[in-house]
Amino acid sequence: MPRFAANLSMMYNEHAFLDRFAAAAKDGFKAVEFLFPYEFAAADIKSRLQENGLTQALFNAPPGDWAAGERGIASLPGREDEFRRALDKALEYTAALGNDRLHVMAGLIAPDQPREKHREVYLKNLEIAASAAKPAGVTIVIEPINTRDIPGFFLNRQDDAQAICDEVGATNLQVQFDCYHCQIVEGDLAVKLKRDMKRPNAGIGHIQIAGVPERHEPDIGELNYPYLFDLIDSLGYTGWIGCEYRPRAATSDGLGWLKPYLQTA
Repeated sequence: MPRFAANLSMMYNEHAFLDRFAAAAKDGFKAVEFLFPYEFAAADIKSRLQENGLTQALFNAPPGDWAAGERGIASLPGREDEFRRALDKALEYTAALGNDRLHVMAGLIAPDQPREKHREVYLKNLEIAASAAKPAGVTIVIEPINTRDIPGFFLNRQDDAQAICDEVGATNLQVQFDCYHCQIVEGDLAVKLKRDMKRPNAGIGHIQIAGVPERHEPDIGELNYPYLFDLIDSLGYTGWIGCEYRPRAATSDGLGWLKPYLQTA
């Protein structure tokens, strides 16, 4: 049975951030995720999780200067010390909030920049991240992202992400399979889920969903999510499925797609 986590960066924007936890729990969610927690004290977020009986599924490590357009620093040459400080901060939050998945964003690469150098830095930083996270039982996940939404993002394809995980060789480094991004870049989601879910190394550590192409609720667009949910179940995935979509209107009004799964649960 699929288990869904509300993404509080995209959903429930009609509420202040710390009030979104209660709104998600009221609608039946048992877990949440979001992009970044660092504007808030970990203790404040933890109290909202506990008050509402919610599990923290995932968040992202600090991405560099997000407001200036940066989208991660893990593959950026010359930013290695900053990456290590960002990782330390992220792991402090995972220790407080209890999530066992931490997303590390790769970053942007310009057409004239050396891709092999970026890849070398990326692999080394991922090795360091996985090693630092392992004693705490945290799995580092990397996410291929489409270049329509984030032009120049370093990592775009599922097979590339799996190859990077294989090369690093850490048992707690896996791929974050975002159905929305994968459909835009590659399509053929069912085949890729079957191929990668049971890989002896790497594999899929987290799944996210959204309708394609508008990134609204998963009950509209070109993907057949009921089929994909059944497939994911049949493949033995027991992790959370993050609902990383932008509601068409009020978040609660668009949750008709979720109700059958809550009733079954």
